[in-house]
Amino acid sequence: MNARPPLPPFTEETARQKVQMAEDAWNSRDPERVALAYTEDTEWRNRAEFVRGRAEVVAFLKRKWARELDYRLKKTLWAFTGNRIAVRFEYEFRDATGQWYRAHGNENWEFDAHGYMARRFASINDQPIAEADRKFRWPQGSRPTAEPRLSDLDL
Repeated sequence: MNARPPLPPFTEETARQKVQMAEDAWNSRDPERVALAYTEDTEWRNRAEFVRGRAEVVAFLKRKWARELDYRLKKTLWAFTGNRIAVRFEYEFRDATGQWYRAHGNENWEFDAHGYMARRFASINDQPIAEADRKFRWPQGSRPTAEPRLSDLDL
């Protein structure tokens, strides 16, 4: 198995790099790209759904992004130690009826020695918002570096 740097044990700098890499991958909305960051037998809890293995990750993400349209995500490092990282995040999306949402959440990540995420536990709450209240308006894809961070937006 090839290494996927940065590798644990994490420093603040390498934990921040790992978080940014995850944000960029998820903003691509490419399930196959995202799945490559996880171990073959990765374990997830996402809300009330349990996912195991890369194939299930890809299927989960395809379903997610078919429902969550115009998805844009920001992640921020919350804490880290050894091979674990805790992340706070917000993302915005609209459903098929045009209703916009801001999702607030936390994730706990555990990595293997090669830098692949073996476990991901996500707790997420959705808040309906008006289109005028959206804060994430950059073009689809990675968040531009000039975009404010979550803490800058008081989210």
